Amino acid sequence: MKHLSYLNKFFWKYRWRVLLGILFVLLKNYFAVWQPQVIRDALNTVVREVAAYKAQGGISAHPEAMGELGGQIAWFGAGVIALALLMGVAMFFMRQTIIVVSRLIEYDMRKEIYAHYQSLDLAFYKRNATGDLMSRISEDVSKVRMFLGPTILYGLDLIFLFVLAISSMLQVSVELTLWSLLPLPFLSVSIYWVSTLINRRSEKIQQQLASLTSTTQEVYSGIRVVKSYVQEKAMGRLFAVQSEEYRKKSLELIRIDAFFFPLMALLIGASTIITVYVGGLQVVAGKIDAGNIVEFVIYINMLTWPVTAIGWIASLTQQAAASQKRINEFLKTQPSITNPTPNPSLSGIGGVGGALSASPLPEREGLGVGLKGHIQFQNVSFSYPDTGIKALENVSFELLPGQKMAIVGRTGSGKTTIADLLVRMYDVNEGRILIDGKDIREHDLSHLRQRMGYVPQYVFLFSDTVLGNISFGKDGLSREAAEGFAKNAAIHDEIMGLPEGYETMVGERGVNLSGGQKQRVSIARAFAKEPDVMLLDDCLSAVDTNTESRILGYLSGALADKTAIIITHRIYKMLEFDKIIVLDEHRVAEEGTHEELLARGGYYAELFERQSMGEEDPSDILS
Repeated sequence: MKHLSYLNKFFWKYRWRVLLGILFVLLKNYFAVWQPQVIRDALNTVVREVAAYKAQGGISAHPEAMGELGGQIAWFGAGVIALALLMGVAMFFMRQTIIVVSRLIEYDMRKEIYAHYQSLDLAFYKRNATGDLMSRISEDVSKVRMFLGPTILYGLDLIFLFVLAISSMLQVSVELTLWSLLPLPFLSVSIYWVSTLINRRSEKIQQQLASLTSTTQEVYSGIRVVKSYVQEKAMGRLFAVQSEEYRKKSLELIRIDAFFFPLMALLIGASTIITVYVGGLQVVAGKIDAGNIVEFVIYINMLTWPVTAIGWIASLTQQAAASQKRINEFLKTQPSITNPTPNPSLSGIGGVGGALSASPLPEREGLGVGLKGHIQFQNVSFSYPDTGIKALENVSFELLPGQKMAIVGRTGSGKTTIADLLVRMYDVNEGRILIDGKDIREHDLSHLRQRMGYVPQYVFLFSDTVLGNISFGKDGLSREAAEGFAKNAAIHDEIMGLPEGYETMVGERGVNLSGGQKQRVSIARAFAKEPDVMLLDDCLSAVDTNTESRILGYLSGALADKTAIIITHRIYKMLEFDKIIVLDEHRVAEEGTHEELLARGGYYAELFERQSMGEEDPSDILS
């Protein structure tokens, strides 16, 4: 139960609803336990009256006997019906409180997990499969809800019914009560043994389900590759193998349940037989009335479902514990990229994330003010935290506000890493990055990213309309403004050619658009933010020369006073760069203007020569 203790804060939040639900469970069981007592009194009344009439010449000698007995039985029947109605009302409200609370907590948990997922850094998503993330927020939360709702409800029902029923039984006969409850110790041992097995198997089932979900999600996301390589059957076999493993693990759990529930029924049946036998002996001995036997039999049958449900409750509890354990693993994962504390002494801090606290600044000064765009890399070194692969080593450069810089280099030389560091997807291991003279780790994270327009190398579009994707980073963006940014990204005419124009759904990951169209929609999305710093990571690779010229024309014109960094394999003649750096072996191999680098005759000069000769892939020289 230590894993489920995480839920205590939710119980406290909804404590009044929970307490009200407990009250209704108590009332329901109070009315339920009262019914056998009414039936006992009815049977004893009939036995007593019949015996009295027999002593006075028999029922036939008293014509009024049937009417009197019928009237008394009717009153008892009305009492039983009234108690049943009251019990029904209490049952309705106990479900409206406890079950509703379980749904509210489920809603809160999903929101909390989703928000926590969004706060985690990029390294976390590289370590964990998307299918596993989805499984924990869906399947695992659903199993926890089953504990919060049905398990707690029937658990409370079981406790109150046991206390009230056994108390009533003890008042009648301690000896008969002990005989009737004799099978319970065997029940306790069975529950302990089975619960241990259920816990082990439940955790394995959830792990296998996460693996199955991850495989399925990956296949559907990469369906184009699967089809193009004709690997449908191979992926189908992989899915079948994992499904078979899930089936086997599930059957192992079902076999335990299949053994456990009949055992519960056997023990309850044994209690009923013992009650009738021992109770009959006590009636003969004059210790109890005949009605008490009926009362005890009803109590035993009332306890049949709760006692049988102990195994079910134990199963759900163990499954919920296994699921909550998996949820807690992620909730306890802290993001390495956080907002700074009030203490700004960050110089020389090493390690990914800079070991910064998640405590927010008491005052967010200047959040409404944009960035000037003064960027400085000072002896920056970085290695990816999970793989240890070195991406940058002692990289230094400076970019003044409004300047444009190009970064070229071999594949894997660290170009994209520079963009990731600027938007703080990672923090440096050594050195530091200054934005407007201030360490990047001292800037408010949300504000920093809001003032930067980043078009990544691998474009991602959401399953939304074209307009929705363009306005993703800009709240309240009008249709007219979106069209203007689309024109600047040279995609407006093609959008208007779509079936529903800007209201056309682009499909998952933009599957309905070509590669070049997705790139330009992504560029329009970055333009729409009207950022102070623009980062373009090889995002013009799928466009023709004319389209490229229109986009670069907007960069050099409308964004003339904005700082821009373009990561590329190509040399853009339309845009005059204030500075160009060439990365090689994770270091800055060359730095200067276009003319200066040509004069040096290095990598850049060779690249320019290859491109000028009309080579289709000018990146070959750097690859």
